[in-house]
This record gives sequence, C-alpha cells and structure tokens, in this order.
Amino acid sequence: MIPQLAGPDAGVAWHYGDPLREQRLLAEGAAGVDLSHRPVFTVAGPDRLSWLNNIVSQKIDDLAPGVWTQAYILDAHGHLAHAFTAVDDGETLWGSTEPGHEEALLAWLTRMRFAARAEIASRATSHALVIAPASAGGAAGPRIVPRDQVEATLGPVRAGTWAWEALRIADGVPRIFLDTDDKTIPNELANPVGDLLGPAVHLRKGCYPGQETVARVYNLGRPPRRLTLLLLDGSVDTLPEVGAELLLEGRVIGRVGTSARHFELGPIGLALVKRSVPPDAELLVGEIAASQEPLVDPEVGLHVRPRLR
Repeated sequence: MIPQLAGPDAGVAWHYGDPLREQRLLAEGAAGVDLSHRPVFTVAGPDRLSWLNNIVSQKIDDLAPGVWTQAYILDAHGHLAHAFTAVDDGETLWGSTEPGHEEALLAWLTRMRFAARAEIASRATSHALVIAPASAGGAAGPRIVPRDQVEATLGPVRAGTWAWEALRIADGVPRIFLDTDDKTIPNELANPVGDLLGPAVHLRKGCYPGQETVARVYNLGRPPRRLTLLLLDGSVDTLPEVGAELLLEGRVIGRVGTSARHFELGPIGLALVKRSVPPDAELLVGEIAASQEPLVDPEVGLHVRPRLR
C-alpha cells in the first residue's frame, strides 16, 4: 500500500502498486476503496427528514431507506457553504462530508435545529465510509460500517484514492470544496434533468436558504461559470495544483480543481471557467495545454434544452 501523505485524503491508501489496473477493477465493481478518513455523522429522530428537507437543496423528506443522496447547504446568496452524502436506514440518517468540514457542518445544523425532533451527532470515531465491492454482498458502492468491520467489508481486492478520483473526474462529478470555491453556485456544476439540477439539487421542492438564486439562474439561464472536463497534455509529467489559474491567450478565465491520471483518458482534471469561454478553446494551466470536454451548457436554464451530458 502506498499511502496518501498530504492533502485532504492523507492517511488512506493512494494506490496499491498498480493504480491503472485498480481503476479497471473499481470500474467493474470488483475492488473496495478505503474512505475511512471522511468524517461520518448521524441525524436521528422523527423529524430528521422533514426538517432537513427545509434547509438543504435536495428533496429529502421522502427519502427511501437504503437510497444514497447528495445535498448542498447554500448561503443566502446561493453559494455552496456545506455539502454531504447520506443514506437513511428508516430510523437514522447517516451522512459523510469532506475531511476538515464536519465541525462546521454539524455546528450549522445544530444552530438550525430549533424545535425539530432531531439529534445530530458525530460518528467519526466509531464508523467509517467505504466503497464496498460487489463481493461484499449486494451491489458495489458506498457503505457506512463500524470501524472494526472496515477490513472485512473492503475485502482482498482494493483500489486506492487515485483510482476513485480518476473515475470520479472522468464522470464529471465535482468534489465540493476542491472543484469549487466560495463563489460557486449549483447551476455552474450541472445541467438540469427533469426536476433535478444534477444529483444534489431538486428544482421544485420549495424554499430553502439560497433557493432564490438557484431558481433565478435556472429561469433566466446563463450561469456565470460552467464546469468543464480538461483533457491535459500527457507529455508534461505533472498535474495542476488545486486552485491553479486557467488561461486563455494570457487571460485568467477560470480555476482548476482536482486532477488525476485516468487509465484510458490519460491526465484529466475538472475546472470552472467563465461562461463566455468558447467550449472548443485550447487553454493553458502553467505549462500544461488543456482541451475541454464541456459538462455544463453555457446557456443552461429553463429556456434551453441542455445539449451536453
């Protein structure tokens, strides 16, 4: 095992000696991934889903047991303030957020609880998030398990965070706080599909903090920026740092988020670029040339039909 030594994923396996093979196995559902560094929390009580539904971007009041979901918490201007993934077991909602962000998230939830019958607790020391392989029983995917069951759930075939990140980036899924900044609004990250704006925002669930911004940009179209997949020049033996400036003809037109080496696509990354940047423009980050595979239509909104995935 080669551990990740720095960054938000420090402390868990970066790879196990063959990261490209690990990506193939993970894509097939045959490998487990240790994500036990990501903090876990619970929200219990009879009001947990109805209360959360009033304050998060996702429709969560009718969340079925065993179904994973994602949700954002926005500030008054619609900017991303917190984010989490979660699953409900019928009595308790189990959630996980990015390393370093649990304390602020739970403090905000606690302040917003008021008279709701909901109990919020950190489970970071007792439970862990893992990506279980299909061989662990049931479908491959995320599970929250007691920490003494992590090794058994992962099984003998494993992939590191390199593989997990490379597949995520290739799928165009942003990692909140790394692929976003303090100005990011949800409309910049996803095209609308039915009643959803990506996997974390429901467009017709009613009011919640920041909903006015989301609705206004959706109705009028044209968010300030758009998420794009970068196909990086493979002849350069480095990857961009998170937050690196992205240039077009010498002008800063965006920021790079996460990047990785993919087993089929080569070096790739995610970036937020100004809406006005032509989707076919060749960009530059440091000395690395980058072409775009747009993920969000620059005109996206109610008045247009999304042309991109």
